[in-house]
Amino acid sequence: MSETRRWRTSSYSSSEGQCVEVAVGIESVGIRDTKDRHGGELDVRAAAWPALLEQLGR
Repeated sequence: MSETRRWRTSSYSSSEGQCVEVAVGIESVGIRDTKDRHGGELDVRAAAWPALLEQLGR
């Protein structure tokens, strides 16, 4: 991961830390837990991101 990531949390998130953050990059999208920001992240290819969102929305 050589690119600098700008992490964002949904404006619908509560302040209780029960959400995830995403960072959209050129080649991938990072996903991490707001309760453990240094605990690692899931890296998804940018081309696969729309399909992942569709599956999660079901």
